[in-house]
Amino acid sequence: MRPQLTVTEDDELKALIVRTDYADEESWRAVAAALMQPWGDEDYEAQVYFVDDPAWAGATADEVLEAVSADEELSVVFLADHVTMHSTHQGLLAVTTIPKDDYEQLEEYEGIREFGREFRTTPAGVHDIYANLSTANMDFEEFAEAAGEDPQKVFSSF
Repeated sequence: MRPQLTVTEDDELKALIVRTDYADEESWRAVAAALMQPWGDEDYEAQVYFVDDPAWAGATADEVLEAVSADEELSVVFLADHVTMHSTHQGLLAVTTIPKDDYEQLEEYEGIREFGREFRTTPAGVHDIYANLSTANMDFEEFAEAAGEDPQKVFSSF
């Protein structure tokens, strides 16, 4: 069983990044550095909370979701997995935390059913996604749709 993931009050406004691939330290450093770059039109400071613990090596999206299930404020979690570490786009896996049982029964989650609960995003896209979901400015499915329209199926930015 994986450890529980707890975001402290100091880190609750930061995007949660869970590293699940430990095969290439140099790739991880490159991904982490990309995630720390300023973002947006006004060069906002990157706000990320890294879970860099080998206990999460090989973890699936379901295992991560189970570990964050107690955090009712969290709307998305990002996994730095094998694809992230071994692709040129460094696409992290963005996964909605809305429980499957909730969105299968509610009409307003039609988009999540259509586009799925996860998609890939570049490190730069993490900040757009997290900021907009945290402020309820946009919905998960809008980002998933944008990723689906990309030739590589990776969200970058609007």
